[in-house]
Amino acid sequence: MSQKPPENLRKFQSLVEVIKMLRGPNGCPWDRQQTHTSLTRFAIEEAHELAEAIDSGEMDEVKSELGDLLLQVVLHSEIARQEGEFEIFDVIETLNKKMLRRHPHVFSGASVKGADHVAKNWEDIKKQEKTEKQDTGAENHLFTFDLPKSLPSLLSSFKIGEKTKKYNFDWPDLPPVMEKVKEELSELEEAILSGDKQHYTEELGDLLFSVAQVARHLDIDPEQALRQTNQKFEKRFQKMIEFAGGNENTLKEMSTNDLENLWIRAKNK
Repeated sequence: MSQKPPENLRKFQSLVEVIKMLRGPNGCPWDRQQTHTSLTRFAIEEAHELAEAIDSGEMDEVKSELGDLLLQVVLHSEIARQEGEFEIFDVIETLNKKMLRRHPHVFSGASVKGADHVAKNWEDIKKQEKTEKQDTGAENHLFTFDLPKSLPSLLSSFKIGEKTKKYNFDWPDLPPVMEKVKEELSELEEAILSGDKQHYTEELGDLLFSVAQVARHLDIDPEQALRQTNQKFEKRFQKMIEFAGGNENTLKEMSTNDLENLWIRAKNK
């Protein structure tokens, strides 16, 4: 039996109603069987697809991917409403309260000295919120960087560096970080020669961690930089295939020198 969709599709409430219909008795079988757990990977995927759309500069794609991400928020909220936990408007209220609390310079008359001061206040307030949630009777607790386990490892390395910097555990400027990268590269080369896979796996991780700190000192998002390089490589590889006659399998039959020449042509193109 068909259901009548909302009339004004520009209203936020209309999206809430659509999701309620999809999760309702006469809704979509797929949507109805979803849980918070089953949807987790989709939230992660949609966030990455939004990042790719932003990198592309295509605003229609950005608009579409923002919608897909919003869908995850509303769908999770509807599942919670059906389970008697909370609803989407509780999510909105919680977010509004957080924004008011973490922007005292806008809403409570506090003074700040620029964006860096705002960022420090944000972290201080966030830390205070976390402290208030903890059991006041527990004097000792295990320190954690408090990063999502699903966060890409390269981005996690970047954020770990940001957090340790607040404790003055950081290189003062870029040159010693570059020296650390060279040191880690040398150690990786030695580990590879040893033939011990566990050893050179560890050294490779150390190198990647150090490279993430270089990105931080250059004020570059390493995840975005790598994503752009991946896209650039893919475009150049597509050009190689084009130069080889349009069939990727042709590359398998070519010599190393021929492949290198194709790569140079693609790069120059």
